[in-house]
Amino acid sequence: MSLFSVKRPVFFGLAVLITMVAVVLAAKSALAVSIPDINIGLANTDNPSKVASAMEIILVLTVLSVAPAILLMTTSFTRLIIVFGFLRQAIGTQQMPPNQVLLGLALFLTFFIMQPVWQKANKEGIQPYLNEEITFNQAVNRVTQPLRQFMFRQTREKDLALFVHMAKLERPRDKSDIPTLVLIPAFMISELKTAFQISFVLYIPFLIIDMVVSSVLLSMGMMMLPPILISLPFKLLLFVLVDGWNLLVGSMVKSFF
Repeated sequence: MSLFSVKRPVFFGLAVLITMVAVVLAAKSALAVSIPDINIGLANTDNPSKVASAMEIILVLTVLSVAPAILLMTTSFTRLIIVFGFLRQAIGTQQMPPNQVLLGLALFLTFFIMQPVWQKANKEGIQPYLNEEITFNQAVNRVTQPLRQFMFRQTREKDLALFVHMAKLERPRDKSDIPTLVLIPAFMISELKTAFQISFVLYIPFLIIDMVVSSVLLSMGMMMLPPILISLPFKLLLFVLVDGWNLLVGSMVKSFF
């Protein structure tokens, strides 16, 4: 019998003993730590302000749950991500840049473009409400005004008239007569049209390169060679030489101002 087989029960017993001591010490230390008590519940109250505060908390939580949809509907994110997607398809690089990179770029560009709007909304609506200078309804109106001004600048009158007609509203005298629920879908389809127009112009030079490469390969009798394998380096070279990302991002950002 080997020495290891003789000492193995001893090692096992020591391991169990050390584990038990560690558990006891951890339990004692856990008992020594004071854990705060958190209670969530409903109670009767005769104070209307408490009821209003509870309703405001529920409303804020609801807004946070639909925050991604609000980001898509009322900001520049839609136009940016569509153009970036068409750019990747026009170059033909499949999954390069990855979706995470394009989404991150579109998201941070959205923060950059919308920063003046959000600063104005925070200064005129959120901060006065937190300082108890205005009511909750006044804060909501002041916060939505900068967003409405941004969406009105990017919305076409034709799209706006379409949703005003479908909502069966009277002819608005000015922008204040148009509800936000009518403005948002009109803004979205205007953004979709603008994004497709930019993508079409962006697609043309890469399409010309594909056609030239295909014609050259066909004239050389190399019909079995996929043209995308030959045109891809030329498209990447063209995009790099013209500093495509600088031109594209600069033009996209300037289109919102």
